[in-house]
Amino acid sequence: MTGHGFSRREALKKTASAAAALAAAPYINRNRYRLFAWSETEYSARAVKLMRESDVLDMLGLLSLGPSQDKWMRNPDSFTDADLREFRDSGINVFHTATGTGGPDVYERTLWFLSGFNGFVAAHTDAFARIDSHDDFARAKQAGKIGIILGVQNSEHFRTLKDIENFYALGQRISQLTYNTRNFIGSGSTERKDEGLSDYGIAVVLKMNELGMAVDTGHCGDRTTLDAFEFSKRPALITHSNCRALNPGHPRCKPDEVIRACGKAGSVMGITGVRNFVKGSEPTTIEDVLNHFDYVAKLIGVEHVGVGSDIDLHGYDAMPPEQYKALKAGYKGSYAFRDKVDIEGLDHPKRMFDLTEGLIRRKYSDADITGILGGNFMRVLKEAWTPLPAEKKGG
Repeated sequence: MTGHGFSRREALKKTASAAAALAAAPYINRNRYRLFAWSETEYSARAVKLMRESDVLDMLGLLSLGPSQDKWMRNPDSFTDADLREFRDSGINVFHTATGTGGPDVYERTLWFLSGFNGFVAAHTDAFARIDSHDDFARAKQAGKIGIILGVQNSEHFRTLKDIENFYALGQRISQLTYNTRNFIGSGSTERKDEGLSDYGIAVVLKMNELGMAVDTGHCGDRTTLDAFEFSKRPALITHSNCRALNPGHPRCKPDEVIRACGKAGSVMGITGVRNFVKGSEPTTIEDVLNHFDYVAKLIGVEHVGVGSDIDLHGYDAMPPEQYKALKAGYKGSYAFRDKVDIEGLDHPKRMFDLTEGLIRRKYSDADITGILGGNFMRVLKEAWTPLPAEKKGG
């Protein structure tokens, strides 16, 4: 007998019965997972699944804002297994790695930049693949490689129309018509006056259409952007910008007229996570970034919105102090930099997981999120990269 008034055999039977009942009970899974052993952050099963199954494109995602990228270009062997692990863990399949070039030696600087990336990719063919065509997206993903789209955030290196052919041959597939200032093509977003595309600028756009190089207007002034959408025979892109309606007066944000032109062209606008582009006052949070996705989706349709983060994996605030200070000093006051450039939650290598969680919170469907993460830009790049048929050439 036990001290509770029933036999040992009865006690064992009760224990076995309780164990069987527990085994039969439904398994409670919070459907949240820690993806990385060193991080306490948990992501929902839905977000993890969407990130795993989607083609995730950052249409302005630099490999490094600091000195690392230059080091990797000059000496590809300096890129370590630990560096590669960060890129793989990010969940981003494809990076559009455009940088801004300009000045009296712009041709040589741009030539060095693109050649350096070609050398880097060639030295790491086990990990990276250059994306030259729409079919390359699937090939790179199937091979487990990170895709690199070569682009430039200015077109000053197109001294003649022949230069466009030469840089296309080097692998350039996207060219932003201007950076923030005026060039022979058009005007940038912080230029005092914007008179739109020049005659030469229109010729540049049409030559890019002819070859199958995508036209980017991310930093262009409003009139220049509208002209690009008007004259381009292929959808022009807005790879990385934000909505002026949500951040009034900021030159790097696009007004409704421009956003509507993007939708009319069947194109896509990439949303950045740059603090001063997102909101003009504090607090500025990931929810404010999500407001920009919502705004574009409601104005022209969710199929016309994507991601152009405009940072590297760690963000601007992680840059070496002197370089960070020089970066801010290189822009006009209208950029309205504050103490921080990055936004908490989107300032780390896993930011796309956090963005996906945010889109889930905003009640987007799986299909919508897959499009935002990359499918929408892939669709429009297929069209933009299709060379213009001979019968449609000309102005």
